[in-house]
Amino acid sequence: MTPNAASASSGPSRRSFLASTAVATAVVTGGIPLLAACGGSGGGEREGATSGKAADKLLPTFVASTVARPDLPSKNGSSAGYTGKVDLAALTASVPDKLGTGASFKIMSPYWGSPPKADCAYYTALDAAAGTKITWQNQDGTTYGQKLGAVLASSSVPDMVVVPGWELVGKIANAVTAKFMDLGPYLAGDKVKKYPNLAAIPSDAWRMGIFGGALRGIPMPAASASFIVPYYRKDIFDKKGYSVPKSPDEFLSWAKEATSAKAKVWACGDMSWSAFNIFGVRSSGSLGWNIGSDGKLTYRSEQPEYLEALEWTRKLFDAGVVHPDDKARSGDAGNRFTAGQILVFNNDMSNWYGKTAEQATSNPDFDIEGMDLFGADGGNPTLWAAQPANIWSMIRKGASKATVENALAAADFAAAPYGTKERMLVDYGVEGTHYTVKDGVPVKNDLGNSEVVNAWVMLSAPAPYYAHPDFPDVARKQVEWQQRMGAFMKKTSTYGMNIVEPTRWANLSSQFEQLEIDYVRGNRKLSDVQAAISTWKSSGGDKLRDWYQQLIDKNGSGN
Repeated sequence: MTPNAASASSGPSRRSFLASTAVATAVVTGGIPLLAACGGSGGGEREGATSGKAADKLLPTFVASTVARPDLPSKNGSSAGYTGKVDLAALTASVPDKLGTGASFKIMSPYWGSPPKADCAYYTALDAAAGTKITWQNQDGTTYGQKLGAVLASSSVPDMVVVPGWELVGKIANAVTAKFMDLGPYLAGDKVKKYPNLAAIPSDAWRMGIFGGALRGIPMPAASASFIVPYYRKDIFDKKGYSVPKSPDEFLSWAKEATSAKAKVWACGDMSWSAFNIFGVRSSGSLGWNIGSDGKLTYRSEQPEYLEALEWTRKLFDAGVVHPDDKARSGDAGNRFTAGQILVFNNDMSNWYGKTAEQATSNPDFDIEGMDLFGADGGNPTLWAAQPANIWSMIRKGASKATVENALAAADFAAAPYGTKERMLVDYGVEGTHYTVKDGVPVKNDLGNSEVVNAWVMLSAPAPYYAHPDFPDVARKQVEWQQRMGAFMKKTSTYGMNIVEPTRWANLSSQFEQLEIDYVRGNRKLSDVQAAISTWKSSGGDKLRDWYQQLIDKNGSGN
C-alpha cells in the first residue's frame, strides 16, 4: 500500500515534496500531510487573513469521534496510532444512514498515475455506500496547478474541486474566494453535527479552511509535528557497529568513515531538508515569518541559521559523502537507500511504512529507522510546527442545495475514522474484489492497487493517524518519533493561519530554492546567497514584512 505519487527523493524540491507527501499521507496513513479576508492593500477581501475571535465564529463545533480509540493518542502534535489488528467482522458504521441522496455532481482532483474507468468497481461501491453519484474529473497531479489555474479562470468550474496548498500561489490563491462558496450555512457551529465525521475534524484544521472571511475549504487534517525524517539503515549500522550521530559534527565524521566510493557506498543523499530542521530554520511560505524575542518580525532567509544550514549541507557535498547521483539530482534516492548505496536519506514520514512493506519479502534483513533530530550544537533541536491542514475540497459558488449536501455527504464519508466500515471501504475497496484478508490483515490485489488510490481520500480525512495492520510496529515507531520530536516544537506567528499574500509579491522568494540547490553543490558562492537576501529585501521583502506585521497586529499571533 505504498503511495502512488511523484518521487521527491532525488534533488529536494519543496513543490514535489508537498505533492508526494500529501498523497502519501492520505493513502498510507488514512489521513492527510493562507488566512483570507479582513482586507489587505490592493486585493480587497481576497488577500489577508481571518483568525482569532473572528475565525472562531465561522468554525464548526468540534465533536470528537468515539469510534476505535487509538492505542497511542496524539501527543505533542503527533498523529494518533493504532498498533493492533482490527476485527474486520465487527466493523461498525460511523454514520448508520446514508447522507447522500443520489444527486449527481462532478469532482476535479489531482491524480498520480493512471485513473481507473468511470464505472470501475471502486467508484461504484463507494457511490452505493455513500448515496452519491460522482463523476470524477481526475487530472495529472504533476501538472495540476496548470489545469486548476485554467479552470478557475474559466466560467465552467466543476461542482467540487480539490485545492492543494502548494498550488495556492498567484491568481489561483485569489480565485478561491471568487469561485468557491461559503459553507458556513451548512457547517458553522452545530450545523456540522449533521455530518459527524466532519464534526470530528480538529478545529485547527477547520481554521485553515477559512478563505476570504468565509469557511470555504473542507480540510484534510495534518499533524503539526510533521517533520522530515532522516532515515538510516539500522541493519547496516548494527552490522558495521556505527553509532547514530547526535550532532552535525558527529554526522560529518561518521559520514566520512562510512563512505567508500570503491565499494559504491556513500553515507547519505542530499540532506538539505534535515539540515533546515537541525539548525532550526523555519519553513518557506507564510510559516516562514515569526516575531522573535526581540519583537522583530523576520523571514526564514533572514535567520542566521539559514546560512548555517546551507553551509553544513555544503560540507557534506564537499567531503564527498553524498552519492554522486544525489549531487547530479538524478534517479531516486529512496532506491539507492534500499539498495544500500546510501545509508541515510531524508523524506516524509510515509517512507517508514512504504520502504518496510516494499522490502519485506525481497530483503528480509532490511531495517529502516528514523534518526532523532539534533540541534546545531548537539543539544535539543528547535523545530517549527507544520500547518494543521494543507489540502482542501471546495464547492463552487452557485451550486444547488442538493449538490452541496451530496458533496458534503461524500466528504463526511471520506472523513470516517479508523475502525469503521466507511474507512475500510475508502482505503481498501471491496473485499474479494480489491483485497483479501490474510491472517486478519487486508491485502490489496492488483485491481485494488490500480483503483483504490488518489480519489476519495482527497475529499477529506479524519484527524491524522497511523495504522498498518501488516506492520503495526511501524505505526508505533512513527507516532513515537513524532511525539519525541514534537516536544521540541514551536509555532510561528503565522501558525494556523490561511494567508493569501498580495499577488505582487507572490514570486518574491521563488529564487531561493534553485539557489540553495546550487550553493550546497558548490556551484554558487555564499556571497550569491547573501546578495539574494539583500535583493529580496529591497525588491519587496521589507514591504511584505510590513504587510505581515499589520496582519498579525490585526488578527493576533498564531503562537
